[in-house]
Amino acid sequence: MRLARIVTEVLSPAVVVTVLPLAVAWQATGYAAGPTLLWWVLTAVFFSVLPMIFIVRGARQGRWDGHHIRDREHRALPLLMGLSSAAVGLVIMLFGRAPRDVIAMAASMIATLLVCLVITRWWKVSLHATVAAGAMTLIILLFGPRYLLLLVPLALVCWSRVRLTDHTVAQVVIGALLGPVVGGAVFLLLP
Repeated sequence: MRLARIVTEVLSPAVVVTVLPLAVAWQATGYAAGPTLLWWVLTAVFFSVLPMIFIVRGARQGRWDGHHIRDREHRALPLLMGLSSAAVGLVIMLFGRAPRDVIAMAASMIATLLVCLVITRWWKVSLHATVAAGAMTLIILLFGPRYLLLLVPLALVCWSRVRLTDHTVAQVVIGALLGPVVGGAVFLLLP
């Protein structure tokens, strides 16, 4: 149980969505430190930090059962807030003329979050698995198939969510498919 909790926290959506933009911005800016830092911080703030502040604050106020929001019925508002924050971040990126890959990553995350929001209305899909699989897909698309090794942490995320009884096997499998299918498709289709 302890290992499952550690994996769930270390590879949580908030952490992954904070780290992924660094890799994408680094590659998209031609490994230039200044622009990489700018696009990384912007993405991290609007796609991870602000939504997590809202979620943690709501959990502390008793609006939901914790920062992972285990109860499906309570996920809509935090997901809508995350979607709104991400949309603002994307608009800033567009006006700031962010590199194509940074914009495509942001759009792919928004599209995936939107699909998860719709599904969550009826069923509790694993956001941990969705985000981990989507991030893995973008890294493979950008840096090559040698990063298929990221299947190992993805499998650990899926295992941890089931082990902690936060999700069923079906919920993590569907989540692990949504990230690559929705996120990967949007990333590839944007000009």
